[in-house]
Amino acid sequence: MRILRSVPIAAEAPIALTIGNFDGVHLGHQAMLSRLRASARDEGLPPCSMTFEPNPREFFAPDKAPSRLTSLREKLELLATYGVERSYVCRFSYRFAQITAEDFIERVLVRGLGVRRLLVGDDFRFGARRAGDFALLKQNASRLGYAVEAMSSVTLDGERVSSTGVRKALERGDLALAARLLGRPYSIAGRVMRGDGLGRVLGFPTANVQMKHNRPPLSGIFAVEVSGVRDSPVRGVASLGVRPTVKQHGEALLEVYLFDFTGELYGRHVRVDFLRKFRDEEKFADLAALTQQIAADVASARVYFAQRDVAQAHSAGYAGAQPRR
Repeated sequence: MRILRSVPIAAEAPIALTIGNFDGVHLGHQAMLSRLRASARDEGLPPCSMTFEPNPREFFAPDKAPSRLTSLREKLELLATYGVERSYVCRFSYRFAQITAEDFIERVLVRGLGVRRLLVGDDFRFGARRAGDFALLKQNASRLGYAVEAMSSVTLDGERVSSTGVRKALERGDLALAARLLGRPYSIAGRVMRGDGLGRVLGFPTANVQMKHNRPPLSGIFAVEVSGVRDSPVRGVASLGVRPTVKQHGEALLEVYLFDFTGELYGRHVRVDFLRKFRDEEKFADLAALTQQIAADVASARVYFAQRDVAQAHSAGYAGAQPRR
């Protein structure tokens, strides 16, 4: 996928475009991207996306903005996975925020990007003071030579699928619901960095995964699988939090203890899939108590994976069973 950090003055060729923040790239986003690909294929156009960095809510009220589900890199990788061929990452600034809705349509979408087919959410707003909406896009479509379609929300069990819904599920520790809304386990990806070596001292060496999120949307102790270490995911236990036992005002840190693994991981880019939450972070009286709890967490994770293996084997056997005649 091509990534462009600015809008050209004049487009070279027409495109099909969808616009949004796409935080988490959940089932609703995936449905929109599927519709975009179909529309683009019908017209022989490349399917493209436009997103913003930073998120407008982060720009105007950083202290009140919600935590990100995905970093920019994670989001772009997911957009590519779901078929986007070109992504325009627009730097959101005061200047960008002052573009009128009419100017955004004519100068950015039509002249700069050559939009021939446009797909937006039914609640999409744009332009200065959020004055633009689907009705305005529809009003100008015939005159400016593009077709526009609004896509309604996707629901799951009667509830609207949204980034907010995923965040709430993660905050509650309901990783199963988060995975259903996302269509995959929630994950955090990043490069393995050198830490303070405390895990090795305690007998549980960890990989410290650098996070690009403003604030992680979950915290605690988890069973995880890590991709990017071997050909297949490696199981382990992750701690995501501020480590209150060893630091008073620490920043959030993602540490992963990998089962049955030896070797150096520094510099590798890995993805951590969160599968089951065991508990919240705790402050222990001393390092001995912390070590004892880590051992218990590792044991719990091994039991979890063993039970999951049995359940998956049973499910596969049931699905493959043939009825007697």
